Amino acid sequence: MPKAPEEVPEAPQDAPEQHEGGGGTRWRRFALVAVPGFLAAGVLGAMTTQGLLAASFAVSGDSFKMSADSLSGTGFSQYGDVANSVDGSARAVGLSTVNNAELENLCMSSLWDLPIGEATLVINAGASSPVEGTNLVIDIEQLQGNAEFGAIEIGRDASTLDKAEGGQGPAGGFGLQADTITVSEMEMTTWAVTSGSLRLSGLNLAIKPGNHECF
Repeated sequence: MPKAPEEVPEAPQDAPEQHEGGGGTRWRRFALVAVPGFLAAGVLGAMTTQGLLAASFAVSGDSFKMSADSLSGTGFSQYGDVANSVDGSARAVGLSTVNNAELENLCMSSLWDLPIGEATLVINAGASSPVEGTNLVIDIEQLQGNAEFGAIEIGRDASTLDKAEGGQGPAGGFGLQADTITVSEMEMTTWAVTSGSLRLSGLNLAIKPGNHECF
C-alpha cells in the first residue's frame, strides 16, 4: 500500500465558538492534524490498563480509517507523539486519550494491496447499540467532525495532564485536555489503536475485493 502523503496541517475550517450553556466549547467542521510541539483539538485515545502507549509498539506502516455517527467520552487528553514503523520510518501523531467512550455506528477499514489486487478489511459495529471502550489509545493522523468539549484546557504542559488516566506526555510538550468530548460525523485516519476493553455490539467483519473504505 502507498504511504500516506506528507501534508501541511490544515487549520480548523471555522473559528471556535462558546457553547450556549454547560461550559462547553464547540467547533463546527472540526479538523485535526497533530505534530510534535503543535496541537489542535483532537479526539480519542489513552493509556491501556497496563499503562502502555499505542506508540510503544512498531506500527505496520499502513494507516487505517475509522468513522462513526457520533463519539462521546469522558476524561480526555491529547499531546504530540511519534509512531515508529517496522521499516524504520516515523510518523507524527496526536496521541489522544479517553477514559470511557461510546461510538454509534462505528466503521473501521484497512485497504490492502495483495498479489491478486486490492482488498479491504471492513469492520462494522454499534448500529443498534453503541460500541463501548475503556482506556483507549489512538495514534491519530487526522480527524474531521463536529466537536464539543466540556471544561477544556488548551496549551497545558503535557506532563501535567490529569483528566485521562495515564495520559501524560513529555515535560514541556503542548497538551490539551477536557472533562468531556463529543464528536458527531467523525472521520479519522489513524496508525494504531489499543484499548483496556472494547465491546463491539452487532459486530460484522468482512474482507471485500476492491476499495471499500469507510470514507
